[in-house]
Amino acid sequence: RVTMRLIFTVLLAAAALTVADAALAAMSIDLGSQFIKLAIVKTGVPMEIVLNKESRRKTPNTLAIKSGERFFADAAAQIALKQPKSTYPYLLELIGKKDADPAIARYKEQFPFNDFTTNARGVAQFNNGEATYDVETLLAMILWSAKKTTEAYAEQSVKDVVITVPAFFNQAERRAVALAADIAGLNLLQILNAGSAAALNYGVFRRKEISENSSTMLIYDMGALKTDATIVEYQLVEDKDKLKNPVVRTLGYGFDRSLGGLEMTLRVQKHLEQVFRKEKKTPTDIATNPRSMAKLHKEAERVKQILSANTHTFAQIENVHEDTDFKTEMTREQFEALIEDLDDRIRKPITDALTMADMDMSKIDQIVLMGAGTRVPRVKAVLSLAVGGRELGNFLNTDEAIAMGAVYQSAKLSKSFKVLTFDIQEPVLFPVKIDFESQDEQGNKKAASKVLFGQKTYYPANKKIVTLTSYSDDFSVALNYADLHLDDVQTSEFGSRNLSSISVEGVKEKMSEAMAGEGTVFKGFKVHVRIDDSGIVSLDKIELNAEQPPPPKTEEGHSTPSLHSKNKKNQQYIRRTLEANVRLKFADVRSSHLTIATKITYRDRCRGSRSLGRGKEEG
Repeated sequence: RVTMRLIFTVLLAAAALTVADAALAAMSIDLGSQFIKLAIVKTGVPMEIVLNKESRRKTPNTLAIKSGERFFADAAAQIALKQPKSTYPYLLELIGKKDADPAIARYKEQFPFNDFTTNARGVAQFNNGEATYDVETLLAMILWSAKKTTEAYAEQSVKDVVITVPAFFNQAERRAVALAADIAGLNLLQILNAGSAAALNYGVFRRKEISENSSTMLIYDMGALKTDATIVEYQLVEDKDKLKNPVVRTLGYGFDRSLGGLEMTLRVQKHLEQVFRKEKKTPTDIATNPRSMAKLHKEAERVKQILSANTHTFAQIENVHEDTDFKTEMTREQFEALIEDLDDRIRKPITDALTMADMDMSKIDQIVLMGAGTRVPRVKAVLSLAVGGRELGNFLNTDEAIAMGAVYQSAKLSKSFKVLTFDIQEPVLFPVKIDFESQDEQGNKKAASKVLFGQKTYYPANKKIVTLTSYSDDFSVALNYADLHLDDVQTSEFGSRNLSSISVEGVKEKMSEAMAGEGTVFKGFKVHVRIDDSGIVSLDKIELNAEQPPPPKTEEGHSTPSLHSKNKKNQQYIRRTLEANVRLKFADVRSSHLTIATKITYRDRCRGSRSLGRGKEEG
């Protein structure tokens, strides 16, 4: 018997979900910067939020390591008050970042007591005096803990997962999340944009309301570290089987990587620090004491939340510094004065999303607010003006909509369940190109590039194949970002423009072998690049292609078959596989160099030839 715990569960159990394998389950992780929310689908529990061991529906996204023992969630938050140097909060700000990234400097300023450096790869790492941990490893520990929490709740093993991240996560950040999930023992089904997950959660409730006529919604989400605006479109679309199914498609997106609730909390903290310094003349400055600053930060967060609902409150901390108690009144007016310079930044994600979608506010049917930051009265007031006084909806569950949308997608992608089709279309935000050398008729070489996946290309997309004909020896190509369509601040925060540098070695020897046959014509190197449904771009393979003329005919008028060919209806096809070393240098993975064996093939084509061994048509 299925226990109907939530309306969402009732709807999906009745209308959307059929369990195919009772032994398995799937989960989702809403990977927020401050909190993690988990959801599960399993036999008898179609879809619901996972409760942690404290029976809470969301879990602090933090980790502490003390005397070699790991502490997670609330236990880690308690340790942060006493030993902040042993605690690692807000790790998402550092994922995929290099030492020159502004996020690194910002993190050091926000949390000055963490012993924080970068390793030889330029990746952020922490040293707590006992050991050194890079950010990917710490995130993997948190994901491992999320897996164990879900398994304890589900009372069974769970591996399949969909993880949500902000849509602005670039290749380095997405690869780092995928790497951490792998280290944690999870089977990553997809990295899903948080806005898409929230939109999917909304759509599955209103499936019957979706028609061929599109409807649009603006989702404005201000979290702890970031703010973004996502414009989505709902529509019934006919698939290849002539069936009409709902699709949620992202049309526009705008973001601010560093605007969120934490920025407001830090400003309140700075204000309290200044008041304490003015009123309490202690022998040492409060800013030099990590424990005192941790207490101040916790109280600043509480004050911010209270002033979002009340016009005044008191900040009060016992023994905050050198046996000194602290109490001071703070009003909403004071709080708003601290953040009034953020007004333009609050509006900008909406403007950017409308620009990308090539729309104005009159084309938006609904507006919904998400994230704790949107509860701040000044934020609401600024947003109201930005949308021309339109109604700001709160009909999505801020804490759970993303996790519940993602678990629906997890059920869809898992082999254990079947759900009613509800497709998601997510666009490329940051175009990707390939840089290489081309050669003109006079033999002069020059730099060239080709955009592979342009902005607003929906993924996963068809594999892109680029043919290079200018190389006869070892060569290199690079996958880089093209025009990012970002402002100066966003560009400075983006990081390296290089995705990967590919060096192909041993080409001359392999070409000599491939071109040994009489009449062989070199047709070029084909570089295959793909983008998966997590938005991750990768080089699939590099092929050397050569063609030979048909073998000479015998006295009977038949072609003489090659040693490696098979003859069927006088059609011949030769496929030989040669090995070459290809060195891939990724700026955003653990190993600075990955050596792989890539198949380089060349083909002897006859008119209308087939791959007889595999039964595939050759183009």
